[in-house]
Amino acid sequence: MRRRSAKLAQVDSLGADWIGLIRHGESTGNVAREVAESAGDEVVDIPERDPDVPLSARGEEQGRALGRWFAALPDERRPDLVVCSPYRRAIDTARLTVGGHHPRARVDERLRDRELGVLDLLTTRGVALRHPEERARERRLGKFYYRPPGGESWADVALRLRSLLRDLDGRRVLLFGHELQAYLLRYLLECLPEPDLAAFARNTVVPNASVTSWRREDGVWVLEREFETDHLVEQGVEPTASEDQSTRAPEPSAR
Repeated sequence: MRRRSAKLAQVDSLGADWIGLIRHGESTGNVAREVAESAGDEVVDIPERDPDVPLSARGEEQGRALGRWFAALPDERRPDLVVCSPYRRAIDTARLTVGGHHPRARVDERLRDRELGVLDLLTTRGVALRHPEERARERRLGKFYYRPPGGESWADVALRLRSLLRDLDGRRVLLFGHELQAYLLRYLLECLPEPDLAAFARNTVVPNASVTSWRREDGVWVLEREFETDHLVEQGVEPTASEDQSTRAPEPSAR
């Protein structure tokens, strides 16, 4: 009975039997956040809007490594549909990976990163000092349901991602997005329970330019690759595991 319930709960998509997600390469925002967190700053020094943050030099190297990996794929493993977040770091990663000539490539705003509202650009220390009430509310509600003022919860992002999955019209679909979506696809496709998802995200970072994929077997989505970076290592390109602010998960509050 539990197996049947899992099948019923899984997201269906129009004819897809393989879904892959590539997290964007390292961005200048990832680098700036690491510097700010390490220095104990309250604010991350990023001049651009979040949608305009570009890849770092190392992120571009990762994108070119992805392109060499993609070029070596046999025809039967190539996607027939590519969908990309509208954010520059994701678009540039997709461009370096598949080029600008894939016959079915499109940008979809439902793949954008989570919006953080009043917490945008704040470090962990910055949130604790400037919005202690929000930090307390986040701990009480949990990352999945907590929505910062003017921003989105993980559940909000999951809803738009679920909508996107239902609109897919390719058999093999490759997505270019963000760290949070790698977690939420496990929630949506594998029916990972919310408490397990939170614990998993708290103890895991999705590497930049990593590949995660699922295949459908007998109507059930099965994890095929999890955050793989072999394509980077084999080409002498350093994997990076820079955590996005949108995926930072607080420790559970004491009960």
